[in-house]
This record gives sequence, structure tokens and C-alpha cells, in this order.
Amino acid sequence: MISNETIQTIISRKSVRQFLSNPVPDAFVSAMLECARFAPSGLNNQPWRFVVVDDKEIQTQLSELTHYSDILLSAPLSISVFLDTSASYHREKDIAAIGAGIQNILLSAHSLGLGAVWLGEILKNKEKVSAVLDVPNSFELMAVIAIGYSDGSSKRTDRKELKEFVWKNRFSKI
Repeated sequence: MISNETIQTIISRKSVRQFLSNPVPDAFVSAMLECARFAPSGLNNQPWRFVVVDDKEIQTQLSELTHYSDILLSAPLSISVFLDTSASYHREKDIAAIGAGIQNILLSAHSLGLGAVWLGEILKNKEKVSAVLDVPNSFELMAVIAIGYSDGSSKRTDRKELKEFVWKNRFSKI
């Protein structure tokens, strides 16, 4: 496989679910958000909105809205990612753009020596998350990302072989 710094960052990134209590430097937060801002979006509409939480009381309130409360309680920082429906021009394309922004946050966090995990299960309580964070009605929660320095307990997960989900030219049964 071809290897360079970007490819190595992508391949070596893993989801981190337990964190040290050390705070994340503001410069790192800004860098991650800058990387998210540069994700591609249809018509360059940039439909994402972010709420950065480093307040333990708010983090605790968010943790009560997910089955994975221990992850948020452990993380010194979270970023809630929203689709601004008032800025949306095509829902599916905008959600894909937000996914690209989330990936940019995850990759930039990893490149800065941080760990992170994308929480989707919390979406079952997206209205309650919106109330805790006091966001406008036009903001629809897409994910919450827990971020911090890894405590070292995260393990790498196996990946399927490419041949299990890639075809060339046309689909054919294996």
C-alpha cells in the first residue's frame, strides 16, 4: 500500500472511549474546528454548526441522555454537531457534508495526539440535547464527539477485507 502522513493518520486513527482528565488546549479545539470548516459541502453552503462543551455540568447533563454516559463523563471536551436546516439546500447532501466535517474533526484530533469517538446513539434524545445546549429550532443534532487525551485502554478493531464490499465496473456476486 502507498503510505504517506495523511494515509497513516487515517489508518492509525481509532475510536477512543476513555480519557484522561487533562484539558484540551484551546488552540487544538480551534484547529479541529478549522479542519471541519474545510470539509466539502454542496454549493459550499457549509450547513454544519458546532457547540463546544468543556463545562463539566453541561457534559454531565449530556451524559444523562445516552447509554454511553461514561464516555462523556470521562471526556474533558465534546463537540455537538448540528445540521442548520435553515442553511440546508439538500438534506442528504448536507448530511454527507456534515459526515465529512465530523471525519475531519476525528482525523485532526488524532493528528494532534488526542483521542475521539463519534457518538450516534445520543440521537435518540436529540431534542433534549438541543434543549440542554439551548440551540435554535433550526439546528438538528447529527452527532456528539467526545474528545480528550486517551487513557490508553482503547483497542484497535478489525476491518473487513476490501473484497467483501468492493466491486469493479459492475456488481457481481462473490
